[in-house]
Amino acid sequence: MTRKKVRVGIIGTGNIGSDLLIKILRSEWLKCGIFTGQNPLSQNIRRAKNLGVPTSAESLNAILKNPKCCDIVFDATTAESHLKHAPILNKLNKFTIDMTPSGVGKMCIPIINMEDCLKVKNINMISCGGQDTTPIVKAIVDVHPETQYVEIVAHIASKSAGIGTRDNIDEYTQTTCDGIRLFTHVPRAKAIIILNPAEPPIIMHNTIFAQITNPNLKLLKSRITDVVNKIRSYVPGYKLTLGPIFENGRLIVMNEVEGSGDFLPKYAGNLDIINCAAIAVAEEYARRKLKAS
Repeated sequence: MTRKKVRVGIIGTGNIGSDLLIKILRSEWLKCGIFTGQNPLSQNIRRAKNLGVPTSAESLNAILKNPKCCDIVFDATTAESHLKHAPILNKLNKFTIDMTPSGVGKMCIPIINMEDCLKVKNINMISCGGQDTTPIVKAIVDVHPETQYVEIVAHIASKSAGIGTRDNIDEYTQTTCDGIRLFTHVPRAKAIIILNPAEPPIIMHNTIFAQITNPNLKLLKSRITDVVNKIRSYVPGYKLTLGPIFENGRLIVMNEVEGSGDFLPKYAGNLDIINCAAIAVAEEYARRKLKAS
């Protein structure tokens, strides 16, 4: 018997939206009810149409004209656009997953606050760097609450950053810092996001620095390994590559994310980690909705 699925809409047909679409087509719980952007000549809209997905070039208006096309909406546009979309989607009673750094919805990292996020109508997925590093920073601060300063450096391939990401790069950086402070309560945090133009393109990799006087490396290793394993349950390409080690008065942890190659090649781990996190939340919402119906 074919399992019933919950319909989703995707607003935004760039890298993020197109990768989300492929993941949704593979999902046991989700079905794409509309894939909508602004450019009627978009290759990504044409590709989606060829896959049998309902498409539109009317952006949010496509959902306004046919509200029953979806119960969940992924907004993969820009922070500026989501500020306009959010109140409309709220009136339509859509569970909205904001892929932009708008700061409108509740910040969401599935392994930290999934339950709370399922109780609200608008959640924000922060950034790729936020999804990647915040759980590790939280593990560090849980072991060493005296930590005063954390710095993260995220390297992503320049080719993996679309127009929307580039236009919002400052907002993504600030949102990453805001997310780290919200979930860890560390007094000071700094985020640096580097678009690396290297050829061949690099796999996403991240470095976390924390100022700690006398770290418990054994306990930190155990806690961080547990976090890595939990993230790998929905982002298979996520792995620890160094640490934790301690040198020159600072703790260092490094990881990398290899993408699944759904829309962009496997170097685009930054696309995978934020999209896989969003899909994990959407599927849990769908499971509960179907169970309750």
